[in-house]
Amino acid sequence: MTTMQDREKAFEAKFALDEELRFKAEARRNKLVGLWAAGLLGKTGDEADAYAKEVVAADFEEVGHEDVVRKVKADLDAAGVGKTEEEIRVQMIELLAVAIAQLEQD
Repeated sequence: MTTMQDREKAFEAKFALDEELRFKAEARRNKLVGLWAAGLLGKTGDEADAYAKEVVAADFEEVGHEDVVRKVKADLDAAGVGKTEEEIRVQMIELLAVAIAQLEQD
């Protein structure tokens, strides 16, 4: 019985660690997406960092990443920057890989 309990605890610990890493990777990806979009919007320095934080915060509006896509798309559209939702999603996928690599280096 203790072997099963030990296995269950180990599984729960791994699940918790995986979820924490996923959260960190997605948050870092959102920051990178925000910095990418800030560059397209002509923002630099502190202004770009502040915008990236807005993008990270936008991800807490609903489950999934569509809230980030909507925010970035609306901001780019308002500035006259022609990016489609698909282009934003592709950028998010590419930057997720970068975020994971960065986390592995930390």
